Amino acid sequence: MFKVNDNYLKLPGSYLFSTIGKKVAAYTAANPDKSIIRLGIGDVTQPLAPAIIDALHDAVDEMAAAETFHGYAPDLGYEFLRNAMAKNDYQDKGCDISADEVFISDGAKCDSGNIQEIFSVDNKIAVCDPVYPVYVDTNVMAGRTGTYDPLKETWSDVIYMPCTADNNFAPELPKETPDIIYLCFPNNPTGSTITKAQLQEWVDYANKVGAVIIYDAAYEAYISEADVPHTIYECEGARTCAIELRSFSKNAGFTGVRLGATIIPKDLKCGDVTLHSLWARRHGTKYNGAPYIVQKAGEAVYSDAGKAQLSEQVAYYMNNAKVIYQGLKDAGYTVSGGVNAPYIWLKTPGSMTSWEFFDYLLENANVVGTPGSGFGPSGEGYFRLTAFGSYENTVAAIERIKKM
Repeated sequence: MFKVNDNYLKLPGSYLFSTIGKKVAAYTAANPDKSIIRLGIGDVTQPLAPAIIDALHDAVDEMAAAETFHGYAPDLGYEFLRNAMAKNDYQDKGCDISADEVFISDGAKCDSGNIQEIFSVDNKIAVCDPVYPVYVDTNVMAGRTGTYDPLKETWSDVIYMPCTADNNFAPELPKETPDIIYLCFPNNPTGSTITKAQLQEWVDYANKVGAVIIYDAAYEAYISEADVPHTIYECEGARTCAIELRSFSKNAGFTGVRLGATIIPKDLKCGDVTLHSLWARRHGTKYNGAPYIVQKAGEAVYSDAGKAQLSEQVAYYMNNAKVIYQGLKDAGYTVSGGVNAPYIWLKTPGSMTSWEFFDYLLENANVVGTPGSGFGPSGEGYFRLTAFGSYENTVAAIERIKKM
């Protein structure tokens, strides 16, 4: 008889945002007259920029003619997009990354889950706490995390790096030596950042102990402060210890279009084996590439018109972040984030747990956010709001919260 991967059975409950969706659906069904404002899931709301729409239309027209039709994409992705990313995201910033070290995919979420496949199951991972759930959950599925403690909400074989108000929500080098380190800056969920000097410490540490850093740069477009790095490859030595994940979802509104990339320098090795070659093998075997139409839309992100239009879109969301941050502060909440990231991280009032505040906010303000405990034990007592709503809904949500 067939057997299942029983590592899946170790996962507690359902995926965080699935749980939120079910709770909101139940409340809406019971209260159909209520107008719900959703500031929970980090999904964009503004339409695709005109330059991207034009590129999509042009690419569709190409697919209608035999002379310009495209079938399967190249394994790494189309050269026009890889060249654009290598130049604009790296080379123009003084980083030594070439186009053949860029692997195009359909999103950073998939890549952050799939990347662990090229590592042995006995590697020990280190994660920030709180953390984007996909990093931990996919390692649970692979059998890399040990046993779950429901009281502490931790896994026995995971190294947790607490990110609290005491350390400005930035992780400290772990006492126990990890093999794989997950870092995300600007951070999801806390919205925190670290300086280039702080990130250099992580690169130096990884090279010293022989660890690899999986660096999620999904929110780099929202960085506004000068000393916050846009890529880990700004740090000396990162080519020998770091893999970077890139997303078009938040900088270009591709959450429903799907496009991303993973960057693996050829200098990153385990003995004589390059991780670049392993990921290339995995990519070629298990993935048929993002559609030509979508990759052409991705290329438009780097056009002059695309850059200008997307800069305005980022500014729109960051104005929402300012509204949320200041509004919550005026209402007496303790808040952080919202400066280099579209997320605001707030302390729940009194002794409320994260899920108690979720219910309280939903019932009394009809506003949906994300409980901090869903991101890890150090997230308990905190709550995340996203700036990705419309300006009108953002203002209305804050006014509702102020009246509670």
